[in-house]
Amino acid sequence: MTGDGEIDPLDAAILRLTQDAGAGKSISPSDVAMALEPQDGEWQKLLPRIRARAVELVHAGKIEILRKGKPVPNPEGAKGVIRLRAKFDV
Repeated sequence: MTGDGEIDPLDAAILRLTQDAGAGKSISPSDVAMALEPQDGEWQKLLPRIRARAVELVHAGKIEILRKGKPVPNPEGAKGVIRLRAKFDV
């Protein structure tokens, strides 16, 4: 969230794309970046911020960060290729 109570645009994009993927499906952080910044090369600059926002969304209980198909127990320490998956109420 931003300081004025509005949802951060990166958070909104992560939540929308993970939910659109459906239950049990995941997306790449690059999917989020390309949706926000489709110009060649520009989307890559967003990746560090997307990863940071994803960690915050994990702590808020909204998404999971996956590594090799399994939830990462320590999202701050997630290295390498990660995927993002919405947490749906069952």
